[in-house]
Amino acid sequence: MHDSASALVRRLRGRTLLEAVKRACTGIGLLFLLVTLTPLTRWWAAAMAGSFANPPTDGEVLVILGGSALGDGTIGGSSYWRAVYGVRIWRTGHYRHVLVCGGNSDGVAVSAAIRDYLVSQGVPADTILTEEQSLTTRENALFARPILAQFPGKKVLLTSDYHVYRAQRAFSRAGIQTTAFAFPDVYKLSLSWIGRWVGFLELCSETGKIAYYKARAWI
Repeated sequence: MHDSASALVRRLRGRTLLEAVKRACTGIGLLFLLVTLTPLTRWWAAAMAGSFANPPTDGEVLVILGGSALGDGTIGGSSYWRAVYGVRIWRTGHYRHVLVCGGNSDGVAVSAAIRDYLVSQGVPADTILTEEQSLTTRENALFARPILAQFPGKKVLLTSDYHVYRAQRAFSRAGIQTTAFAFPDVYKLSLSWIGRWVGFLELCSETGKIAYYKARAWI
């Protein structure tokens, strides 16, 4: 009798596990279809950015936030596109200074690598300032504050579409008022089905960071 009861329990457990696996597979399949076949990632990126309006054409300081970096100090994908759009805005606008924010715990500060790219594209070296200690968005704002305090004028904050919501609010919390410009980073990735998954994971990560920053009252 005891053996029969034990066998029944094992069968029930096996059936429950099988049902859980089936539900998990179904959920993964539905998520795959949702991300791949719908404009979810595009809508999400646009909601995070607020808008993709033309960047302000003038200001005292253009603030560029560094993103990813490789181990040898080379700028990563997000940093590269922020640098590219920084050059574009500089060429079409009238800014007195550029401040690039971002350090690197393993080597060359990402802000220094971005600065070198800006100079290679014609931005005058003597107009570029770097903040090379920060490792987070909150630190970007805190460490940029004493630098920006020297320039009483409009500050334009440039960063990726998925990042601008948290970044502008972190700067505001630090007492720095900015006009934000979000360029289409994840939004562009969402235009191809392969890129949608990269963008989707980036948006999931950023949403988690926003929740954490709100819980800590950093934004």
